[in-house]
Amino acid sequence: MANKQIERCFLCGRVKDEVNQLVKGRFGYVCDECIHEAYEVLNEEEEEHITHNIQLATPRQIKEHLDQYVIGQDDAKMTLAVSVYNHYKRINQSKKSDVEIQKSNILMIGSTGSGKTYLAQSLAKFLGVPFAIADATALTEAGYVGEDVENILLRLLENAEFDSELAEKGIIYIDEIDKISRRSENVSTTRDVGGEGVQQALLKIIEGTVSRVPLSGGRKHPQAECVNIDTSNILFICGGAFDGLEKIINKGTDSKPIGFNADIQTINDNKSFGLSDVQQHDLVKYGLMPELIGRLPIVTALQPLSEGDLVKILVEPKNALIKQYQELLAMNNVKLEFEESALHRIAELAIKKEIGARGLRSIIEKCMKKIMYEIPDMTDAKKVVITADVVDGKSDAVIYGARNKKIA
Repeated sequence: MANKQIERCFLCGRVKDEVNQLVKGRFGYVCDECIHEAYEVLNEEEEEHITHNIQLATPRQIKEHLDQYVIGQDDAKMTLAVSVYNHYKRINQSKKSDVEIQKSNILMIGSTGSGKTYLAQSLAKFLGVPFAIADATALTEAGYVGEDVENILLRLLENAEFDSELAEKGIIYIDEIDKISRRSENVSTTRDVGGEGVQQALLKIIEGTVSRVPLSGGRKHPQAECVNIDTSNILFICGGAFDGLEKIINKGTDSKPIGFNADIQTINDNKSFGLSDVQQHDLVKYGLMPELIGRLPIVTALQPLSEGDLVKILVEPKNALIKQYQELLAMNNVKLEFEESALHRIAELAIKKEIGARGLRSIIEKCMKKIMYEIPDMTDAKKVVITADVVDGKSDAVIYGARNKKIA
């Protein structure tokens, strides 16, 4: 009797027992995982083709793309989508008009790990434009130790492969903008090179000017080779946590009537306000210059992420962290599974440490370190299960198919 041919995926080489499903074709078999990966590759190629033409990226398309990568923050995503669409529509307008449309730079306010930087990155990737990130705390006024604001433009130029015309249509994200606030609302008589001085230096490039950018980086030098960059069409997105801003907002609205004729109902109706209620005068009281705020006309607030949001972030986005680790173990022909309780425990720890989505990876990395170390030597391992106790370090991961049930 002839030996039965082994049913094996001709792409990855896995046999029937190692996958969920094998689909038979004319020239062999292909597994469900390879079909899924092929679909994602084709989908990404189609997405890139569409987004290279910015005119085709409507606000709805932009938000739908952000939805695939960023969980929650619907209001912020909608605000960004509309602002970015109008910005590039302004750049691409074909006919001259007597009405000058001003640039719609954006200020994002939200706690650490709420998704500010990731939103800006995802936006630039979708549009196919150069993108640069700068930390406002590293910037100083010209002539002092630190970075000149022109160095931000150099990073954008480098990411545009030194194509100045392409760089002039890029996006710059300035993080920690709240850390360069004035020390007080009153104008300082002393030098504040890392605060008010930086705000002054940022005014021109954010509004729009032709800036001489030294190609060598660092401080400008008379003999240094420079390139002129017009910042009029560069979209600036600034972000910051603005710790304590809620107190300023509430203080400005907490007007309590006094006296014998005071309206008791007015006192009872008094309520607290959140970041979504922020006004420009609140930001001035916080320490930002009115001129800088005027150059950031679009203000949007990101809400703190709940435990449920963090669990979704772990599993739902296209490049979710759990999917990344599952892919890493799949390269060793091992399936990785996180129990629901483990996902919630990871989210709980991130909230407890006040690190938001940014800290999820470090928590997972800690509980996966021993597994990632041992699995390559376990040739008979088939499946790894992570429980809440594994996340807390109270027990080891359960490994199915290995000689030993748990990692020693």
